[in-house]
Amino acid sequence: MSKKIANQLVDMLIDSGVKRIYAVAGDSINQLNDAVRQNSKIKWIHVRHEEAGAYAASAEAQLKGLACCAGSSGPGHVHLINGLYDAHRSGAPVFAIASTIPTIQYGSGFFQETNVTKLFDDCSHYNQTATTPEQFPRMFQSAIQHSLYKKGVSVLGLPSDLISMKAVTNISSDKNYFPKAVIHPNVDEINSLAKLINENKKICIFCGIGASSAHDEIVEMSKILKAPVGYSFRGKMGIQYDNPNEVGMTGLLGLPSAYSSMEESDLILLLGTDFPYTNFIPQNKVIIQIDTAPERLGRRAKLTLGLQGDIKDTLEILIPLLNAKKDDAFLKKQLHTYEKVKKHLNTHVKDLGKRDAIYPEAVAFELNKLAEDNAIFTVDTGMCCVWGARYIHSTGKRDLLGSFVHGSMANALPHAIGAALACPERQVVAMCGDGGISMTLGELATIKQYNLPIKIIVFNNRSLGMVKLEMEVAGLKDSETDMINPDFALTAESFGIKGITINEPKSLISSFKEAFEYDGPILVNVMTDANSFAMPPKVEIKMVKGMAVSMLKKLASGEVGEVIKTVQSNYKHLEELGD
Repeated sequence: MSKKIANQLVDMLIDSGVKRIYAVAGDSINQLNDAVRQNSKIKWIHVRHEEAGAYAASAEAQLKGLACCAGSSGPGHVHLINGLYDAHRSGAPVFAIASTIPTIQYGSGFFQETNVTKLFDDCSHYNQTATTPEQFPRMFQSAIQHSLYKKGVSVLGLPSDLISMKAVTNISSDKNYFPKAVIHPNVDEINSLAKLINENKKICIFCGIGASSAHDEIVEMSKILKAPVGYSFRGKMGIQYDNPNEVGMTGLLGLPSAYSSMEESDLILLLGTDFPYTNFIPQNKVIIQIDTAPERLGRRAKLTLGLQGDIKDTLEILIPLLNAKKDDAFLKKQLHTYEKVKKHLNTHVKDLGKRDAIYPEAVAFELNKLAEDNAIFTVDTGMCCVWGARYIHSTGKRDLLGSFVHGSMANALPHAIGAALACPERQVVAMCGDGGISMTLGELATIKQYNLPIKIIVFNNRSLGMVKLEMEVAGLKDSETDMINPDFALTAESFGIKGITINEPKSLISSFKEAFEYDGPILVNVMTDANSFAMPPKVEIKMVKGMAVSMLKKLASGEVGEVIKTVQSNYKHLEELGD
């Protein structure tokens, strides 16, 4: 075999279904770059920062199954880490190539030397460095298998001298395997599960992303049990649509209806969720958790029963054993609460706000109306997550991506790049905070270079909105959360991307229609209200006290106008507190 390892790597990537590598070219990785150039079946995507490349790969992997990113030696692959953490914690199968210094220089303190194995150990399922041609193909195959079936990141370190060596035939398998095991609890456990459900009157079902493939079974079970169905943010797109008994999300971004359903139930079924906010899970209930990963069982709540199983496989066996409940009073009460919550949400969008202070709820509401039924939304961490959680609705065809587990800023724009490249036939809408997009403005050049028709919506509130709110509810006077922003629309224009700024509420709808009709990438800079905040479903006394203390500190500092603006912007939440 006369081809180089760089060419062997490209061939193996193609055989694994990888269509692009997100990377920045650099000396130690140039042989791989050249091998990609020679092969028409794969493309090198020139991102402006490796972190963005890892985020883009994460989005592609979540949508399509496997994706690849790469970083050159030292700083190049160090830049991958944040995006790889996001991918790994999101369960996205990403294969990362970490090019390194030549093997002869290992351990010498050479220019750009890093310890790749230590560096990526905490954000990968597989993490090895190949140093011989014989090792490489075996390590590659193992890395891909780990990514696909443990659902996360695999990292393969490739020294710059190795990648230029002649490839050798792999002594192990060259193929990737795609088995699908049926996983469900044993007969005794299923019978115990059915018995517990049948014995309890008021059942609440709470679903995570692990339940998404069981949508129809969950709806069927909820009808049999007269049970409300809540869900996590990651579970929303798979559970909300065509679900007559859904009551929304709970948690910090959620709604009172889902919180109430859990609080007032006798038994809670946690299906395919590792929901982390334990203060939103009542501890005095019969709680049953089912998950494919048994190590997750019981780490969020005291369980009556913890079972290993795929949700769809398990429910197919469980449902015939359930007794249909006749009393629907509990379900009706929760659905009534949900209707009141939705009415509150709708009142938030009737008043669009004022000049340079457009209500962000209205922005998200209009995006939801205008976006296509199969659109892909990406949301920045922070207040954009709140508005996405509450106003972007599932259709059964949409996807919503965010840094929901890692919780990093600046994910929406690079996620949108990966989504647009992976799914060119679908509309992509990036809901960016001004803080997040400020970190990744260079990727506008990537969007322009590949002419990706992304709708980039900037919620420009001139502040780190979520951080500001966190400080205020803690009783702190917000400090260093203000943003001095560029003109984002003009910035987009400088990259060759169409830019629009919306200052006036009355032009919100018409400008959005223009943006959604535009054929090509476009950035819409919406001047949103800096003082809008979202009420969590459970308002604790300490939060109210903290906000009061924060406002008093502002008054003491002479910031009377700021306090008045905060009250005026959030008067609509007073009715919620009264309820």
